[in-house]
Amino acid sequence: MADHSHSPTSKKVLVAVGGQWIYAETVRLACRMTDPQGGKLYGVHIIEVNRSLPLGAVMDEVVERGEKILDEVEQLAAETLLPVETELVQARDTGPALVDEAVEWGADLIVMGLPYKRRFGEFNLGKTVPYVLKNATCRVMLFREHREHATDQ
Repeated sequence: MADHSHSPTSKKVLVAVGGQWIYAETVRLACRMTDPQGGKLYGVHIIEVNRSLPLGAVMDEVVERGEKILDEVEQLAAETLLPVETELVQARDTGPALVDEAVEWGADLIVMGLPYKRRFGEFNLGKTVPYVLKNATCRVMLFREHREHATDQ
């Protein structure tokens, strides 16, 4: 039988890190949500590959930027003494890739940062967050940035 207890922390926390400035705070939140006794953090950065390119297309500057982000995830996790794994994933769409990574790794919780974005003057979740909320097999926690920090797009 599945354990549906509502412990404040989780054993296996996947943190999705994009390039927005909010990701460092998202990682700190994910660290706080990871059980200090035996918990583990898994930082994932997804590189979306355009459908016109082969999935394995190597985009050096994008990969380099992703690796820098993941290095920072490792540093932030090290400050809390949590074991951490990181992964750079190339995929067609971020949402399905995150859900697949969470299932494959056996995550109890996915933590995602959400920049405050507007589209046509309205707050917009984009396509990744609704996909993950609908399809993830574990708990999902969103961390939305302050409206004041938002840059209207």
